[in-house]
Amino acid sequence: MGFPTENVVLRRSHERGYFDHGWLKTYHSFSFGDYYDPDFMGFHHLRVLNEDFIAAGRGFTKHPHNDMEIFTYVLEGSLEHQDSMGNTSVIHAGEVQKMTAGTGIYHSERNHSSSQPIHLLQIWILPNKKGLAPSYQQFALQSGDSSRPVELIGSPKGSEKVLQFHQDVEVYRGLMKKEMQHQHSVGSARSVWIQIIKGILKAGAYELKDGDGLGMHVSSGFALQALDDTEFLLFDFKN
Repeated sequence: MGFPTENVVLRRSHERGYFDHGWLKTYHSFSFGDYYDPDFMGFHHLRVLNEDFIAAGRGFTKHPHNDMEIFTYVLEGSLEHQDSMGNTSVIHAGEVQKMTAGTGIYHSERNHSSSQPIHLLQIWILPNKKGLAPSYQQFALQSGDSSRPVELIGSPKGSEKVLQFHQDVEVYRGLMKKEMQHQHSVGSARSVWIQIIKGILKAGAYELKDGDGLGMHVSSGFALQALDDTEFLLFDFKN
């Protein structure tokens, strides 16, 4: 199924904001920090989507957050984490972490390796209310199941292996082999953002590659087809 072009936001990888700080190479799908693009201030409740490469032994020193759902997916390497809630952990490749910053937290993030860089996605989602109690989740994603190529990893309810977001959003991780197809179902009018991690994915008439993002407003299900072995995230928001 195709999508009306007026309901589509296409964000190609090379169009993203990019900064090379030496120890940090970062791509911004939306305006963030020193990067400002009035046409890309976020999509629905999705406010930040950064792809970061952090040098060995380097990272972000302790800094504050509040009233935000902060979601980290480590793609390669391991990330050291410490926060004011008392959490001290290492997030390994294939693991996800989510913090509800709520009334306020401090945390630091550092590449756990002294020799290898780390590759991760950092994503911020606006919560449905302010002043929430801070909370923390972390777990490893499943290795992939051909019978469930697109798997729920985040929702408003959450569970042991599903991150809980204080927002009407469902977050899926897709692992699709070349030529595999998937029909994504929606119950009512929704807003969907697809972020390609690696591979080639066809969504309607749009062919998406590494780092590309596609936002769309849909009122029914739509088809996805992998043109290569592909990994992606899909965010499904209520309108």
